[in-house]
Amino acid sequence: MPLFPRLLGDVGGTNARFAWQASEGAPLTQTQVLPCAQYPGIAEAIEAYLQITGLSSPAAAGIGIANPITGDQVVMTNHHWSFSIDALQQRLSLQRLKVINDFTALALALPSLTSDQKIQIGGGAALDHAPVALLGAGTGLGVSGLMPSGAHWLPIAGEGGHVTLAAQTAQEFRVIERIQQKYGHASAERVLSGQGLVDLYQAMAQEHGPSAAPVAQSSAAAPLTAREISQRALKDRDPFSLACLDMFAGFLGTVAGDLALTLGARGGVYIGGGIVPRFLGWFETSSFRQRFEAKGRFATYLSDIPVWVIQAQESPALLGATRALDDR
Repeated sequence: MPLFPRLLGDVGGTNARFAWQASEGAPLTQTQVLPCAQYPGIAEAIEAYLQITGLSSPAAAGIGIANPITGDQVVMTNHHWSFSIDALQQRLSLQRLKVINDFTALALALPSLTSDQKIQIGGGAALDHAPVALLGAGTGLGVSGLMPSGAHWLPIAGEGGHVTLAAQTAQEFRVIERIQQKYGHASAERVLSGQGLVDLYQAMAQEHGPSAAPVAQSSAAAPLTAREISQRALKDRDPFSLACLDMFAGFLGTVAGDLALTLGARGGVYIGGGIVPRFLGWFETSSFRQRFEAKGRFATYLSDIPVWVIQAQESPALLGATRALDDR
């Protein structure tokens, strides 16, 4: 029997979003966004949410979190929070607690997205009940998808953001080499994330020299943030920052195309996360779509697949979290 009321969470490396569902079929309400850095752990963030909203203890909670869930102990990849699922359930006096990957939660919400919650970037019409791919850049790079199973959808729980990043040009090869020297492994997430955009900018500045990036990197200056780089590119039209952003889009296209081929995602590809939605208006004309389709003999196969950028006011992953709770 479904348990209500429910606390729902979408926890990333930067922010934790929480919402409340009072009863079965009820809308999600009392949405709050809390900065993760302000709380020592997830339990304290949830307790702060309940105090801020004046809500009583929920009967159940569903949490999507940016981390693989492989057992009771959760240690976040891009934040310092760690916790025991069982201990969290006991501390919050929950009858049921479901913790899943945040992009698995987002994948569960994809069938419910309305036309005004997504922007199509090329391709044709999606095939009904065909596999669906999902990825998104934010603090990290989330990857998931949906596989059809009869009348239902099965979400994918994986860590595709940590696949090895592949170069398509000589310049990209040199940039990846610099990132590999810095981190040891040049994963897709090392470029396709907030910190990744900063590292990409720095690697390009090292490749081209300080004169190519006017405010780039010097030993005395703090690195530009991802927000500053994108602002210089899209608002100030700085050529170097624009080139950096376009390389970012090209890498994303390559990774998205790889994912679409791997899953056979004829049901479409969705892009979530906090970064790409900020680029809309420019992203449609970037190198993303060309690189998405640039797969040799399978270019035609990919040209038919639609790509959508998720543009929702509230995190759809919260809806996915309540659906995960319904799945016993």
